[in-house]
Amino acid sequence: MNMEVLRSNLDSSPSVLSPFCEFHRKHASKVICSWKPGNCSRTHKCRIKIVRCLEQKNSSAKSKNSCVLGLNEDLVRRVGRGVLGFAAAISLCCDSPSFAESLTVAFPVSHTREQVNTVQRTLVEAWGLIRETFIDPTFNHQDWDLQLQQTMVEMYPLRSEEAAYGKVKGMLSTLGDPFTRIVSPKEYRSFRIGSDGNLQGVGLFISSEPTTGHLVVLSCIENSPAARAGIHEGDELVEINGERLDGVASEAAAQKLRGRVGTTVTVKLNSINDMGSACVKEIKLPREDIKLSPISSAILSHITPDGHLSKTGYVKLSTFSQTAAAEMEDTVHEMENQGVQSYILDLRNNPGGLVKVGLDVAQIWLDGTGILVNTIDRDGNMIPISMINGHALTRDPLVVLVNEESASASEILAGALHDNGRAILVGHRTFGKGKIQSVTQLHDGSALFITVAKYLSPAFHDIDQVGIAPDVQCSTDILNSPKDYFNHKNSAKFLESDSCVLLAQHQLDDIQLSKGSAS
Repeated sequence: MNMEVLRSNLDSSPSVLSPFCEFHRKHASKVICSWKPGNCSRTHKCRIKIVRCLEQKNSSAKSKNSCVLGLNEDLVRRVGRGVLGFAAAISLCCDSPSFAESLTVAFPVSHTREQVNTVQRTLVEAWGLIRETFIDPTFNHQDWDLQLQQTMVEMYPLRSEEAAYGKVKGMLSTLGDPFTRIVSPKEYRSFRIGSDGNLQGVGLFISSEPTTGHLVVLSCIENSPAARAGIHEGDELVEINGERLDGVASEAAAQKLRGRVGTTVTVKLNSINDMGSACVKEIKLPREDIKLSPISSAILSHITPDGHLSKTGYVKLSTFSQTAAAEMEDTVHEMENQGVQSYILDLRNNPGGLVKVGLDVAQIWLDGTGILVNTIDRDGNMIPISMINGHALTRDPLVVLVNEESASASEILAGALHDNGRAILVGHRTFGKGKIQSVTQLHDGSALFITVAKYLSPAFHDIDQVGIAPDVQCSTDILNSPKDYFNHKNSAKFLESDSCVLLAQHQLDDIQLSKGSAS
């Protein structure tokens, strides 16, 4: 989905200077970027500098001028008239001697609660990063510098952090790209849990039922505290540490279950006992380090049309987290040792993740130096990303399952395997997200997702808003429920009822029969 290279913008206290103070942070107050101003052919190194000025009612003209030098004086007068006021500027300066211009955008800094001032700082960070890296250099045909100024003026009278964040989101929405967005610190922590593949908690997956709003257990991670305590799929979670969960969202409940290793949490559940009767369970669970595996697998044995016993390795990849490629490699090695002769790679309902991991997974299946994906930057330059002396772990026949929820990194992987002649695609047309995001953590713990590039498949097929059409379609019997392969007690037998898996198996049989005939 993204080219999600996680960058941390380090935060430090501002150093106070007279008559103004200037933020000094390693990455955000001196953001290095590439910019081609005007008709210049060279790319210049630029830096963004945030400056805050203090304007007092009775300041002398001389001191006032020294303070607001380079600022929009009309805006400053509006901010500081009659009271102790603040103003700030963002200055973009290029260090090329051949380009001496600089850009200064003025905005007011709120007198209100400190949280609003914090969000203003977040706004400036977001604005600067968009200015440097957003895929559309016209910023949806608008004056992006003016957007910052207008948003700051609108934010000035606000008195709540929530309203201030609303203004940041409003500014980003003018870009016309739903994938460029800001997420709260809490949302970003959840994202990191998904991409890192580790959390501290009890190992429960829960969801809110659409009709009742009740919190229901989807599954327990194998050998987790919840699994060892006998919590089952379908149990209803009603209390956490004595607090009723009526009306509590699933994410809020999940946050309550997480915590430092060594601490405990008490849960109350409505359950069904071994006799089939309803009962209430109250269980004290220890919190532990929980590893979230993106891989589940099974070996499917069946008799081929020509009467031979065949083993097919089924591998489901749920997300492109940090550990996905390494776990995929281990799984394929293990299956090769068990005599597997063909493979099904299931990318259905996989929304993407770290694009680099998707490319690493592709190279587990591919040989040579072929193109994995073509990227297009904000200047329209196409940059192919190719393998470097790829050595596939197996050359056995491969079918990839995709559907409408296979997106971004899933589409990059499916396109790489298909266009390089390595795999047959079975299922339904994919989601169609041909954009790559970077993710930057901001100083307040929130994060900015920015669309920084577009991509085409190795055969130059445009995927964005189009998707990838499979070679063979299967029925709509797609697993969307929590009874997925990850936690099913008899996954091989369960897979036999999946029409898409069965169709993939027939495709593999045909490939093996044709190879046998050719030999």
